[in-house]
Formats: sequence, structure tokens, C-alpha cells
Amino acid sequence: MLKPRATATRDLVNLDGLWRFAVETDATSEPWRGRLPGTLEVAVPASYNDLFADRAVRDHVGRVWYQRQVRVPRGWRGERIVLRFDAATHAAVVYVGDVLVAEHVGGYTPFEADLTEVVAAGAEFRLTVGVSNELSNVTIPPGTVTVTQGRRTQTYLHDFYNYAGLHRSVWLYSTPATHIEDVTVRTGVAAGAGYADYRIAADGESSVRVRVLDHEGRQVASHDGATGRLVIEDVRLWQPGDAYLYDLVAEAVDGGEVIDTYTQPFGVRTVEVRGTDFLINGEPFYFTGFGKHEDTPVRGKGHDNAYLVHDFELLKWSGANSFRTSHYPYAEEVLDFADRHGIVVIDETAAVGLNLAVTGGLSGRAATPTFSPDTCNDRTREAHAQHLRELIGRDKNHPSVVMWCIANEPSSNEEGAREYFEPLISLTRELDPTRPVSVANVMFATYGNDLIADLLDVVCLNRYYGWYLSTGDLTAAEQQLEGELRAWARTHAKPIIMTEYGADAMPGVHSIWDQPWSEEFQQAHLAMYHRVFDRVPEVVGEQVWNFADFQTSNGIHRVDGNRKGVFTRDRRPKAAAHTLRERWTRTGTRKPLT
Repeated sequence: MLKPRATATRDLVNLDGLWRFAVETDATSEPWRGRLPGTLEVAVPASYNDLFADRAVRDHVGRVWYQRQVRVPRGWRGERIVLRFDAATHAAVVYVGDVLVAEHVGGYTPFEADLTEVVAAGAEFRLTVGVSNELSNVTIPPGTVTVTQGRRTQTYLHDFYNYAGLHRSVWLYSTPATHIEDVTVRTGVAAGAGYADYRIAADGESSVRVRVLDHEGRQVASHDGATGRLVIEDVRLWQPGDAYLYDLVAEAVDGGEVIDTYTQPFGVRTVEVRGTDFLINGEPFYFTGFGKHEDTPVRGKGHDNAYLVHDFELLKWSGANSFRTSHYPYAEEVLDFADRHGIVVIDETAAVGLNLAVTGGLSGRAATPTFSPDTCNDRTREAHAQHLRELIGRDKNHPSVVMWCIANEPSSNEEGAREYFEPLISLTRELDPTRPVSVANVMFATYGNDLIADLLDVVCLNRYYGWYLSTGDLTAAEQQLEGELRAWARTHAKPIIMTEYGADAMPGVHSIWDQPWSEEFQQAHLAMYHRVFDRVPEVVGEQVWNFADFQTSNGIHRVDGNRKGVFTRDRRPKAAAHTLRERWTRTGTRKPLT
């Protein structure tokens, strides 16, 4: 799905701002038929949960309603009119006046409604959106809603707060009736030149022509036809830390007249797994960075451009070259920024919590199987597949995205895991054969019992020796970690990325001992992992959990959220941030310099 852009043939109106708001229990039975009751207003984009001093709103389980008036520009007569939501977490119904125009399930990918036959240029309409935060065994991520004496409660297995609402921008945009629907660009290098294989999908009767412009706007390649190869001589590659983008300008043409035009930025680069190396542009690449969250005070999971800029500045300050979009696709503005600034991204789906074993503690598997007709079943897998289609359809042209991570910490050691995941891995490769595929592996799924690692291109491990296991005993933890990493290397002979490792630290807690929760222990814990990484050549990356503290559901093992961040929730550095900066600012492309 193309990101809305203003071009010579398209107009774009942003609908962000303050919308009327009501919780379902306060609204009428058909709230779209009139003005929402009450006086509440809500910011878009933002989670609604933390905006109000009202626990009933924060803890509400079910649907909430957003509403505003929208006026269609009068100059859009004869144009196609489209309403676009960048995300609605986790499911949405959309009404224009009294007409249902869209329904969508999935909280982190965009959806649209064609309003051409519903509204007119120059007209004003009432836009009402119902957003549900409910999760079930057939949603991605999964969860359970329980009703007790009329009270609805939500449980889920992911360790971050279930923020909900219109988390990203809402748009109204126009296109010509004959228009470009989709653009796909796949790049490579051959015979000393760069190339871009492209495919343009256009709606209506027209011919297609494309051209490539360099950073200065000079045309460096052109081609006629909906598909083809554009050869770029003297190409400048997109590199980690040295981003260079070209523009592919696609035009729908009728009788020599340009009917529609759309510009797609892209970078020329290659990605390959060869043996135990992860290669970008044919050179071994070593990942340094973080798992992150879209999570900030008050705004929750709402996208914020100020935090976007500041977070990337902190990535740069720390020496990080990458991050994982744990545990869902991030706002497309984040990937655009990574494209422009040379930050490498592991792009992850919202499939977190496919693991009922965690309810049994760290000692073993839960009595209820994860993969069964009553738990994660065929309907769950189809929801997962649709999420993959939408994720790859949105992010396929981003040069910063170098790998798809199709799930976080699933029960890949349980019976039924291979049957669940094998079709999804095949689908991912069918949708995009140019990028490696992986899964972030949970500690229960060892090199000896994991059932899907052989299907993947890269072994991604989340491990917490010294924290959840051998708590505070870094000597034992170091032996356990190295033993497991070497066993994975022997068993699978694939690149290994540690996609999660870390320890909670409360800012201001200090100790001269290896005292868990102190800033010094967090530093020592990371340093122990780094010693092991440097001794295991198959390790090609380290991404600390987490970039910044984040909000979670209530629990006695959490103190105002998860404290594994090396930055606080408001982005102040803990001592560990300086430890990482010292290591990563001396990092080469293969291993940190020691």
C-alpha cells in the first residue's frame, strides 16, 4: 500500500488534531448517527489511555469512539477521494455520516476507504471511528477477554501495556480516476552498475513510464512499461551509516499526457546471508543497537516526531547502527527516517505472545498447548498471514529494512509449531524473496528442541542469563551463555544475532556488588555478554533489551513498567548507556574492537 504523498496530480489533507471522544458505555447504541455524547476530546495521534484522569477510561476493555467533521476540498471535483488511517489499535470500524465505509483488524498497519461515491468535493461530512482494544486467540497479538459480573477484563502475554487508539496519522487524499496503485522496487548490483527492478500497478487505461532521479534531481535512468529494469551507472549505494536515496518517479500516461505521478524513494543495496555472515552490499555487517518500543509518557504508543528525532540522535550518540521494531511494525515515518539516516532495521510483526508456556513460569511448559484448535489455530495463522501481507506490502521498498522477523518468542519447541510456522515462513519468502527471514527465539526453545530454526536464515536469540536465570551470578551466567551460543553454532551453522539481552536497573540505585536492579549491575551484566559475543565468531549482532524503559501491565515484578532500558522512559541515560557508547563507538563491521 502506497504511502500518501502530495504530488503534481495528488493532494493531501492531514486530519490529525483534537477529535471528540466517548467510551462505548457512554455512547448511544449507534453513535455514528449524531454528535458523540459528552465533552471529552482526544489527541490524534495518541493512545487514549493516559490522556485522562479517569481509571474507567484507562482500563476500558472494548470499543471507544472518535469523531470529527471533515470538509473535502472543493478543488477535488472529478478526483478519487480516499480516507487513510496509518493505524488503529487493534480493530476499527469507520463511518462517514451513517455509512459504514471500512472495517479493519490489526493494530499496526494502514487501511483505506474509497469515498468517491460517498462524499462530494466541497462537502462536509461527519467522520466517526470505533476502535477496539480487544484481543483474542485469533488476533495478532493474542489475548483473552473475560466477563465477570458484567465487568470486562483483558489479559495478554506480551510484556508491554496494551495501549489503544488512533496511534498514527489520519489522512484524506485525492488521486486521479486513472492512478498508480502500487510500486515495488528491488535493487542489486551487476557488472559494476546498480539496478532497480520495478513493478508498477496502475488502475485504469494508461501506459506507464518511469525515471530515476539522483539526490540532486538529475535523471540517471528511465524506462517505459509497467515492469522493467533500470540500470544506474556510477551508482552510489545505500550503506549503513551512509544513506543515499534515489527517487523513482512513476507516471501514468494517456496520449502523451501525464494523468498521475507518484514518487517512491529507494536505495540501491544488497542483503545476503552467506555461511555464518550477514552481508550488506557484500560486506559482513555486525548489528549493534536495541530492541525498542513506541512508548512515551502521556502519548503512549502515539507517534511523535519530536521523540523520533531525539531517539535517532540517541542511537547515533550511543554508536548503534540498528534496531528491531519490537514487537510490531512501527510508524512508517520511523522507517523513512531510518532510510534517510542509514540505520538498519529488523522489521517485526505483531505476533508476540504465541507462547502459553510463559504462564507456567520459567520451569517449563504450560498445561495448555500453544498450538491447538482452542488456542493458536488455523484462524490465528490466517490473521498472522494477513498481517505479513500488510507489513511487507507497506515496508517492501525501505532500504533500511534488511530482515523480516515474523514472531517474537513463540513456543517454537512445542508440538504444532512447525505446522503453524512453516506456511508463514514460505509466505514471507514468496512475498519478498530479497530479505532473510527469522524469528526471535525464546529461552524455552533450545538448540536441542527448537522445531523451526532450520527453516530460518538467521538465528535470533533472546536470552537473560544472569537476570531471569542465575540471577545475580554473572560467573555462572557467562558459562551458560557461552555454552548455549556455541551449541547453536554447532547445530545450525548460521549467523546468530542476540536480539534481546539485558537487566532491569532503577535510576539512582547504586552498589559496589553485583546487586540486581543497580545501575552498576546493568553495566556488568552487559559487559559479561559482550565478552562472550567476542569469543563466539558466529555472533553477528547484539541488540540490547531495551532502548528505554516502557510501560507494562500491573505486576509485582515491574516497578512502574519495565526498567531494562539503558535510557529512562523520558530518555535520560543510565550508566549502561555510557558503557554501550564506549563499546559501540569503536565498532567495526564485523566485531567490536577490543
